[in-house]
Amino acid sequence: MDGFIGEFFGTAILILLGAGTGAGLNLNKTYAKGSSWLFVCLSWGMAVTMGVYVAGLLGSDGHLNPAVTIPFAIFGLFPWNEVLPYLAGQFLGAFVGAALVMVAFGAHFKETKGEENGNTVGIFATVPAIKSPLFNFFSEVIATFAFVFVLLNLGNFTTGLKPFIVGFLIFVVGTGLGTTTGFAINPARDWGPRFAYTILPVPNKGSGHWEYSWVPMCGPLVGGFLAAALESVIH
Repeated sequence: MDGFIGEFFGTAILILLGAGTGAGLNLNKTYAKGSSWLFVCLSWGMAVTMGVYVAGLLGSDGHLNPAVTIPFAIFGLFPWNEVLPYLAGQFLGAFVGAALVMVAFGAHFKETKGEENGNTVGIFATVPAIKSPLFNFFSEVIATFAFVFVLLNLGNFTTGLKPFIVGFLIFVVGTGLGTTTGFAINPARDWGPRFAYTILPVPNKGSGHWEYSWVPMCGPLVGGFLAAALESVIH
C-alpha cells in the first residue's frame, strides 16, 4: 500500500508542477506565456525532483514512471507483486495532477480559445515537433534509454541530494533529446493527463490526439527495457 500511496502523490506532484509549466507557457494572459525551452526543461526536471522526494518519504521507490517500474521488474530489480500498485499510483496520480492544473488555470483556459491559440493537449501530454511516427518512436526510445540507463547507475535515487541529480538528468535529456517529441519518457506522465484533458470539461479545449498516443506509451517502455537489459549484461 505504501508503494501505491508514494507513487500516487509523487506522480501527482510531478504532473501538477510539470503540466502547470505547460499551462503557463501556452495559455493566454499568464506571466509565462511564450517562455523558452530551457524554462520547460528546468521546470520539468525540478517537478520530477519534488515528486521523487514526496514518493520516497511516503514509502515508494520514487519510480513515477512505468518505463522504470516494468523494466526493473523484468530484470529482477523490483518485485513483481509491487508492479500493479505502482502502475495504478502512477496513472491515477498523473490524472489527478492534471485535473488540479485545470482548476488552477481555469480562468486562463476560458481566455484561450482552441488549439491555434494554445489550448492544446500539449499542455498536458506530448506532441511531436514534426509528425513522423517512426522517427518519433525512435526519439522516445533513445531518450528513455538514456534516462533509465543513467538512473540505473544512481542506486537509491530517493535519498539525500540524488532526487536533484534525477531532476538535472531530466533537464539534460530534455535539452539534448527532447526537442523532437517533447520527451514523454514516461507513459503515465503522458496518458494520465491526456485522458484527463479528453474527458474533463476544460473550456475551449482542443483534441486529445490519441492517434499519436502509442508513441509515448510504446517508445518509453522499449527504451527502458533496452537500458535495463544492457545494465544486466554489463553487470
